[in-house]
Amino acid sequence: MLELLKKFETIVVMALAGLLAATIAFSTLELAVVLFKDLVSPPMLMLEMHELLEIFGLFLLVLLGLELLETMKAYLRENVVHVEVVMIVAIIAIARKVIILDLKELDGMTLFGLAALLAALAFGYVYIKRTHLGCDPNPAGGDKNAGK
Repeated sequence: MLELLKKFETIVVMALAGLLAATIAFSTLELAVVLFKDLVSPPMLMLEMHELLEIFGLFLLVLLGLELLETMKAYLRENVVHVEVVMIVAIIAIARKVIILDLKELDGMTLFGLAALLAALAFGYVYIKRTHLGCDPNPAGGDKNAGK
């Protein structure tokens, strides 16, 4: 029964990865179309601030998709979810939100909350990276007793 569930889980993750890859491809195409339209509309080859924010938002959305795909690949390869990749996805998602925000519409507490969330995620990411680096006492791969 467990083997059957494992196969089912693998099929679902592979299907999700395929759908996510298609979504990333279409999102990239959408980004290219939006960029082209914005560049050829008057004034030619000039982007206004709202156009830049839209393009940056789409760009970060594609990056989010790629990071999620990386998470799925790691899960299929190693059967484990890498916390670092999930943290990067969360940081990119919050950064994307901050970039496309209209600061005139938000109160100070909302901005403070986003800043605190982003700082906590960044701290967590650095902590996880340092913890993982500490797990391998000899990351260079050589024998630490070779010179003795």
